Amino acid sequence: MSEHRFIGHGGLALAIDRYGDAAAAPVLLLHGGGQTRHAWGATARMLAARGYHVLSMDLRGHGDSGWAADGDYEMAAFAGDVSAVMAHVGKPLVLVGASLGGMAALLAGAKAPDLLRAIILVDITPSPPADGADNIQRFMASAPNGFANLDEAADAVAGYLPHRPRPSNPEGLMKNLRWREGRLHWHWDPSFMAVTARDRVAAGETLASAARAITAPTLLVRGEHSEIVGPGEQAAYEAMMPHGRTILVPGARHMVAGDQNTDFGSALLDYLAEMAPP
Repeated sequence: MSEHRFIGHGGLALAIDRYGDAAAAPVLLLHGGGQTRHAWGATARMLAARGYHVLSMDLRGHGDSGWAADGDYEMAAFAGDVSAVMAHVGKPLVLVGASLGGMAALLAGAKAPDLLRAIILVDITPSPPADGADNIQRFMASAPNGFANLDEAADAVAGYLPHRPRPSNPEGLMKNLRWREGRLHWHWDPSFMAVTARDRVAAGETLASAARAITAPTLLVRGEHSEIVGPGEQAAYEAMMPHGRTILVPGARHMVAGDQNTDFGSALLDYLAEMAPP
């Protein structure tokens, strides 16, 4: 694995980890809001071992990517970053996007059909419900003053994700935290929160238009207990993208890859082996 910097929409610097042979078939991994590229670590290594060239990107305002000085965290900006990376890669690639990353993937993929080999939406559809997004935003805004230590941060995550065992050693959380003024804060730009989840979901008609324009192979990976994608959202996706498929991951909530990593990884590899082999 090696870390690189790409230039995204408006000249913003984007942090990207690259895995595998640069000459192999490319896959771009896009995390959800409030996460970082490290959320894809196990998936990236698994794909690279299978023969893909994997790029895992921090979205703008997240992780080690730049913060937008003008506070531009609208969906068009996220999609513009993805479009810039696609153009840099310069050959058809697979987009794998979770939540916010999936919405950006839809918009960018529709604009560059010649560079889109397949698209995989991880627990997100072109018509996400605003109330489910509100719950995520409430958690992201729940610690404006940060945490005194790692244990406090781990307790906050355990409260939000009670179905996951609390790690005995929370050191892994430091990939998503940074010290500021003697406190630990989640590593995203506070200005990201100024654009509400409802505002981004309000881009639904634009997302729907993008979805209808995409003809590349498409897969929806849905968590069984997702608070974002239920039967209604799945039905809407299948109507907009009739060539697409859906896989239900048992026991998973919205963060499918983290909740059931083995099942998610197997489903992803099986689909790609058929529709976009390395």
